[in-house]
Amino acid sequence: MKRLFAVVMVLAMMLSMAACGNGGNEEAVIPGLEDGVLTVAMECAYAPYNWAQTDDSNGAVPIKDSPFFANGYDVMMAKAICEANGWELEIIQTDWDSLIPGVISGLYDATIAGQSMTSERMETVDFAGPYLYASIVCLARNDSRFASAKGLADLAGGSCTSQSGTIWYDTCLPQIANANILAPTESAPAMLMAVASNPDIFVCTDRPTAQGALIAYPELVLLDFANSGDDFTVSEEEVNIGIAVQKGNTALVDAINSYVGTLTVDDFNRLMDQAVAIQPLSE
Repeated sequence: MKRLFAVVMVLAMMLSMAACGNGGNEEAVIPGLEDGVLTVAMECAYAPYNWAQTDDSNGAVPIKDSPFFANGYDVMMAKAICEANGWELEIIQTDWDSLIPGVISGLYDATIAGQSMTSERMETVDFAGPYLYASIVCLARNDSRFASAKGLADLAGGSCTSQSGTIWYDTCLPQIANANILAPTESAPAMLMAVASNPDIFVCTDRPTAQGALIAYPELVLLDFANSGDDFTVSEEEVNIGIAVQKGNTALVDAINSYVGTLTVDDFNRLMDQAVAIQPLSE
């Protein structure tokens, strides 16, 4: 009887060890991805990064709780990340100022929305990426006195604005001597509309946004002061565009980076060129 009991105990221990071993081999569930769906927030109003359209042409993705579809560079990148990881993609549309708070609260798994990887944002969220590098430029009307500007000195004393909550408004515009910095706009489209309708101002933005704007507003000119010796001073973190996730979710950061980290600057630029080419106002 004792021998039988000993055999039973040994078998129980072996089964227990086997169970532990199998558990150790199971792929860890990423917080927020238990359902296999990556929920991504963006404005859907920030071409060529992201926009809303009425159909699923050019690979657009349905926007949750909306009759519209999302497309653009951010959507293209989100689709590729999900495909690489075997996830489904869900797009949620929200305003710019709600993006980071939504990630912090767990309302979204991530934001892929053209956001700079600043140290201030990194205090409250973690970032995967960069998934793009965006240099800083200005836009003005072609009939504006700023249209021929060759450096920041040529913008001195001018009236200007940019989108609220961006490094363009908070960091770059204050570098222009005696600039008359107007109230910020609530969105990128509002910023572009403002400069397109007013020859007396200029705006600061990043190159992808400016490239898309030139197609939508042919009356605008792009002012790029790179290599002029009189350009904006920005840190690497301010032009590195990243994917925000909830603080401490290193598993999700690693999973996203397992794909994004394989891409080159040329890959980013080619994808952005595709987004610019299909944005609604370029057709």
